[in-house]
Amino acid sequence: MEKNELIPHLFRTEYSKITAVLCKLFGFEHIEIAEDIASDTFLSASEAWGLKGLPENPVAWLYTVAKNKAKNYLKHEAVFQQKIAAQLKYAVTETDLPEIDLSAQNIHDSQLQMMFAICHPSIAAEAQIGLALRILCGFGIEEIAAAFLSNKETIAKRLQRAKDKLRAEQIKIEFPGEPEINKRLDTVLRTLYLLFNEGYSSSSHNSSLRRDLCLEAFRLTSLLVANDTTNKPSVYALLSLMSFQSSRFDARIDAAGDMVLYDDQDTNLWNQELIAQGETFLNTASQGREISTYHLEAGIAYWHTMKADTPEKWNNILQLYNHLLQLEYSPMAALNRTYALSKAKGKQVAIIEALKLNLAAHHLYHVLLGELFTGIDNTRALSCFETALGLAQSSADKKIILQKMQLVQQERH
Repeated sequence: MEKNELIPHLFRTEYSKITAVLCKLFGFEHIEIAEDIASDTFLSASEAWGLKGLPENPVAWLYTVAKNKAKNYLKHEAVFQQKIAAQLKYAVTETDLPEIDLSAQNIHDSQLQMMFAICHPSIAAEAQIGLALRILCGFGIEEIAAAFLSNKETIAKRLQRAKDKLRAEQIKIEFPGEPEINKRLDTVLRTLYLLFNEGYSSSSHNSSLRRDLCLEAFRLTSLLVANDTTNKPSVYALLSLMSFQSSRFDARIDAAGDMVLYDDQDTNLWNQELIAQGETFLNTASQGREISTYHLEAGIAYWHTMKADTPEKWNNILQLYNHLLQLEYSPMAALNRTYALSKAKGKQVAIIEALKLNLAAHHLYHVLLGELFTGIDNTRALSCFETALGLAQSSADKKIILQKMQLVQQERH
């Protein structure tokens, strides 16, 4: 791999590891210092490797430079003299500085503990995802803004407010004790679930960014199953869901970068290895007595990997949605359940249920109604699609709605 390819690759994989370890050492009070040292390390790499060529072990080189920069900071910055040294009870000498441990085990532990820290209930959900992207995944402000379909200024302010909150609450980067860890695990899983969905369901056409979001969510969830304290059935269920959803990634985007709806996907593009992986994780998740929303959503995703459009498939999906809505009501789950109902019981039954949903402000509700009325009342179907078009925000959604309207108009003529 050439230098111009290697440094961005290593930044994505190693920046977050260095930051997590240093932030654990310095505390949230000095998180910006940890980020600056990690960034400076890669700046040094770009300069040195450009002049001298690639080192024999680039990762080890980065860790050595990061350690040296951190030690220099600890020795020379007044803030260490006044605050950190007193707290850690270290003397500021060449031979007696806190160890900067960039071993694989400490990196793993630091990232896992950081995950629980930034998912503290005092931090808003959007900010948790943003911090996870920045600190744990190494995403830049511009990339986070693109993921949230926002701008750099808004994201920068959101992250700063979250960091200030962590400082004000004096959140420590450590595993919470029992039973707090079980409560916090629910928040961690919710953050990882939302992070994955930002990649999987985002209307951004940046397909590489979308995949990166999903891969990072999967990587961070995998850290949880590698730890004896957090390898719970719900974690395996979430990994199963991510595997099933990711298996259809290649089929969801066409050559032009446009979204391909489920019914129109080329099933030959579905990744069978990821499907098999999802089944393995789901079997592991099913060994306990716990049934979480992730179990049910993974079950729904599993049936969606079945290529045959059979009554058994849609009846199973319908029953899983029924259970999911009983466990945790969600407007989108109710909408998706109505689509499954139309496939299992027919459009007329689904129309009755759809009209009961109070989702008139959401464009997808009107898209569903348009699909249900197509072939039954095409005039009403067109009216629903027109309403959806007026409510849709992204160009991708508008393009799909216009395509559906064209098909209905062709039927009328």
